[in-house]
Amino acid sequence: MNYVLGIDLGTSGVKCLLVSDEGNIIGSASKSYKPDFGDNGYVEQDPVVWWENTKVAVKDIVDKFPEARGNIKALSCSGQMHSSVFLDSDGKVIRKAILWNDTRTTSQINEIYERAGGLENVLGMVYNKALEGFTLPKILWLRENEPDNFNRVDKVIMPKDYINYMLTGNIKTEVSDAAGTLLFDVKNSCWSKEMIQKMELNEDILPEVIPSTGVVGMVLEDIANELGLAADAEIIAGGADNSCAAVGNGVVSKGQAVISVGTSGTAIAYLDDINSKVTGDVHLFNYSMPDSLYAMGVMLCAGEALNWLKRTFFEDTSFDEINILADKSPAGSNGVIFLPYLFGERCPYSDPNAKGIFFGMSGASNKGDMIRSVMEGVAFGLKDLFSLVIDFVDVDELYITGGGAKSKVWGQIIADVIGRELKVLNIEEGPSFGAALIALVGAGLCDDFETAKGKSVKVIKVIKPTENVEKYKEIHKLYTELYMTNKEFFKKL
Repeated sequence: MNYVLGIDLGTSGVKCLLVSDEGNIIGSASKSYKPDFGDNGYVEQDPVVWWENTKVAVKDIVDKFPEARGNIKALSCSGQMHSSVFLDSDGKVIRKAILWNDTRTTSQINEIYERAGGLENVLGMVYNKALEGFTLPKILWLRENEPDNFNRVDKVIMPKDYINYMLTGNIKTEVSDAAGTLLFDVKNSCWSKEMIQKMELNEDILPEVIPSTGVVGMVLEDIANELGLAADAEIIAGGADNSCAAVGNGVVSKGQAVISVGTSGTAIAYLDDINSKVTGDVHLFNYSMPDSLYAMGVMLCAGEALNWLKRTFFEDTSFDEINILADKSPAGSNGVIFLPYLFGERCPYSDPNAKGIFFGMSGASNKGDMIRSVMEGVAFGLKDLFSLVIDFVDVDELYITGGGAKSKVWGQIIADVIGRELKVLNIEEGPSFGAALIALVGAGLCDDFETAKGKSVKVIKVIKPTENVEKYKEIHKLYTELYMTNKEFFKKL
């Protein structure tokens, strides 16, 4: 039997998934690490840490499943988007990578709009707003603040591209990660020469772009021997984490979308072209599926809102007990509304000043009301994301993954708030499994993504909306008004 590896290179760790050529998950291994947090919103990581931990995870999985040694025919990586790896002309790392959640670049956002001639011009070139998390502002920050390091830059790549480089010696990226740089013409799938010129950058610092299923190269012989890969293993380009997660959760054709309730929350839908007016309220990126795009809304705090509530107020209460308490509170949480903007917000409001609120508390409010209001607040945020997405594409089939899918009460709340039937899949591995599917298709071990999905992805539960749909429509209006009424107060805070 032949195998592939799907690797998810995240901010807090790397996960390696072993998948057979029949699409079955055999096992996994993971290694944890931490980002380096500094003053003024600095968040960085040493790419060497990614590489060393990735090697350990691959070795661990080969040790667990010795039958895979020498039979792993392809490998593909999913990686954190936007984070910037700076390499010199010898292919050496110049400095620590600046991560996607680093917020030091606000002045560079202003510079981008000034150089480009405003928001409309930025949208016309790269189809997305300029945000601190993207790659371009990090490059401009380096030029302004570390000119000696900037002058040494030969290539700027993303995290998973660095792993591919270490595996093959080849420097390339692919469309889904390139789309998150703010330097990529999403509609035409190429670097935006106009944006590059306006930013006064040298296009040579940007790597060659290939499809997600494209081959970066063959694994280096010494690396294959060290890690237990096949001598002729192909390293497939892979994709950005959100793109891979959507692939891994079955979004492989028009009309399909997925809502994810992880630390943050996303709504992602398959998109075959950009036909609607681009406003920047929703992200438009190239997809890991061939010749396709995806529309994505992102809220910065979803599952983390419940985690925060638990560790702050219910440290000794299990999640099972938390779900029981939430289920005892009626729809609407007895008048308590929660705004989940604990880290500011991205969609539908690009507002770093936004804050969380418990509104409507009274002497009669109880633990269950607080818990349920948090679940409902996150669900209202997801509704906002999904509403942005369906402005661009019709959705016939909606999947849900993450914490909201695992919790019976939370999943039902989300279905009622959105007013749509939600399908729960058997796959919980998201990005790493999506990367594995990309490896299967890219290496020719599976004909196409529909075939790969059919072999392994199954619907295990359907959550149907209840009579609470209409009640939640009214509460969502209050939720929206609550933000609008307070957004100026957030600035004053």
